[in-house]
Amino acid sequence: MSETVTAAATASAATTVTAPAALAALTAPATASALAEATTHCPYCALQCGTRLTHAEGRTTVAPTQFPVNQGGLCQKGWTAPALLDTPGRLTQPLVRGADGRLAPATWDAALDLIADRLTRIRAEHGPDAVGVFGGGGLTNEKAYQLGKFARIALGTSQIDYNGRFCMSSAAAAGSAAFGLDRGLPFPVTDLANADVVLLAGANPAETMPPLMRHLAPASLIVIDPRRTPTAETAALHLQPTPGTDLALALGLLHLAVTEGHTDREYVEQRTTGFDTAWRRAAAWWPERVERVTGVPVADMREAVRLLAGARRAYVLTGRGAEQHSKGTDTVAAFINLALALGLPGREGSGYGCLTGQGNGQGGREHGQKADQLPGYRMLTDPAAREHVAAVWGVEPDSLPGPGRSAYELLDALGTDGGPRALLVFGSNPVVSAPRADRIGARLASLDLLVVADFVPSETAELADVVLPVTQWAEEEGTMTNLEGRVLRRRRLLAPPGAARSDLEVLRGLAVRLGQDPGRFPVAPREVFEELRRASRGGRADYSGISYERLDAGEALHWPCPAAPEDAAPHPGTPRLFLDAFAHPDGLARFAEVEHRDAAETPDERFPLYATTGRVLAQYQSGAQTRRVPELAAAAPEAHVEVHPDTAGRLGLAEGAAARVTSARGSTVARVRLVDSLRTDTVFLPFHFAAAGRANLITSAALDPRSRMPEFKVCAVRVEPVEAVDAAVVTGAFEGAGR
Repeated sequence: MSETVTAAATASAATTVTAPAALAALTAPATASALAEATTHCPYCALQCGTRLTHAEGRTTVAPTQFPVNQGGLCQKGWTAPALLDTPGRLTQPLVRGADGRLAPATWDAALDLIADRLTRIRAEHGPDAVGVFGGGGLTNEKAYQLGKFARIALGTSQIDYNGRFCMSSAAAAGSAAFGLDRGLPFPVTDLANADVVLLAGANPAETMPPLMRHLAPASLIVIDPRRTPTAETAALHLQPTPGTDLALALGLLHLAVTEGHTDREYVEQRTTGFDTAWRRAAAWWPERVERVTGVPVADMREAVRLLAGARRAYVLTGRGAEQHSKGTDTVAAFINLALALGLPGREGSGYGCLTGQGNGQGGREHGQKADQLPGYRMLTDPAAREHVAAVWGVEPDSLPGPGRSAYELLDALGTDGGPRALLVFGSNPVVSAPRADRIGARLASLDLLVVADFVPSETAELADVVLPVTQWAEEEGTMTNLEGRVLRRRRLLAPPGAARSDLEVLRGLAVRLGQDPGRFPVAPREVFEELRRASRGGRADYSGISYERLDAGEALHWPCPAAPEDAAPHPGTPRLFLDAFAHPDGLARFAEVEHRDAAETPDERFPLYATTGRVLAQYQSGAQTRRVPELAAAAPEAHVEVHPDTAGRLGLAEGAAARVTSARGSTVARVRLVDSLRTDTVFLPFHFAAAGRANLITSAALDPRSRMPEFKVCAVRVEPVEAVDAAVVTGAFEGAGR
């Protein structure tokens, strides 16, 4: 079987720089395009800031637009995003690992034929679930949709999940249970600018999404975080709990709201159910008990409740700090309980929301790349959902497999008896981003076949048997859905370099080789979106009334946006959810009955400190992209560990010296930074770095029983000085990245 490979457009004069040895054959310049300008969106976080790209004289530049979420501003990552388009080491042709163990260039036909042949043999010998698929929250809606369809139809596997399981899954589970529907922000970002008070639980937008701070600036901020982050520095009140005790703190805040007369009783009676059972749990969490568990002074808790209850317009927002726990769903539910008791959700000018992380974290979890979901945010176990989607796909409902394993469970089962023996990875880098990263790397290395589709040679790609070069943000059309549920157009400026193809082309090429009709897997994003509209129709995330034409005309369309009846005006979308009723059949929001419990592990004599992980301003996710950008690599060049000076003194640690941080699972190496605002019982590590500097070498894989979220935010460690180490050990930096 063969396919014609079309050469890319004329190459620009960009200088080629040597890439890492394992993937050196891939370095190539970006390509030019007949298009000179495109209005699109930043490739990073879920704000999806509006940008205008210009390509002239072989160089691409970016400028912000007056889009609502960023209002003419961009963060450091957004300003430097064009550097990704011709980054040294950019993947431009397929690579196949040869008998000598090295990755070498291959044609598309050779690479896809090899993949299809091995997949066919593995499925024949071990069954369809012997093949797994791992997606990403940065994929466009069209790619996420097609990836789920490909897994369930072309491969027939239930074994598909994505890295968003590591980000928003606890908030999604809690929000769905409370409100009947999960959308990161059920209101536009711009509503926050009119808030009097905003409580941020485990969120640090000053570093993770800086343009959001423009909207938060007028409000009095209450920040809950074990660290005094740049966001906490701007706060009117900073609550600094012991890591892993956010749930106890939320129960204590609800206790104070009730006992001090701040409950909105009319709202609770008319718009909610389950208050009495939730209160029975919170009643046992009197302020002094909460202070003993969390370390947060009673006076600060009382002030936080007073500020929230006294505001005319108030919001409670959660982030990864509250969610990435083995009890993350219950923790988010407890903060939702607080918001409900105060009468905030479903009221214009107030509410609850989750600050979604990845660029398409919202859309990526709506259209079928999660283990338990079908397009439109339909559940795979719902017979009506299966029937609807199967009809759109032209298959029998009983033929749809699943649900399968969640993200960590899928990765941990690789190469084991009963687990997948092959894995296809699209837009993710689990060698760095997964908990117990060393174990997951070993599982990936044990596979009969590992295929990675990416536009840069990530650490996961370096383990692959086949590497497929795919397009990135400025080289493709499609849609993204930002944290407020607004569907956005991604527009192409450049032709992809070398032989790089879109993920949609890759999926069709494989599907055809696996015996599928090519018409079932279109490669035009607009055509895929039209099918997505039909598949989502009537679902919780209904996109059926959204079209490229409406988006290109500049309409602001938030889902749900159902198709209008014939001869009726188009549905305007739903920027604000729940104003009249919540999405449960009875229209009522649900309080959750939750109880605090300890983290999966707490400090002891062997591991006497808490470790928590997070992000820094200049890096993004696993760092596979941002560590290649010279300005960002210079701003945050290496792994570091923040330690209080008193703690450092006891342990013999010095500023700038190397330290080893060890948990029951392994060790990571980082440079010491002394931070006198940190808790003395806690150290902090960013998770963006590679090699021996991976923070996820030490993190716990204890899972939330409902969301299957790993416990990234707390584990027990010891920290000790080590002799000087090579800088490359703690940086994970790439050649040509400006170091």
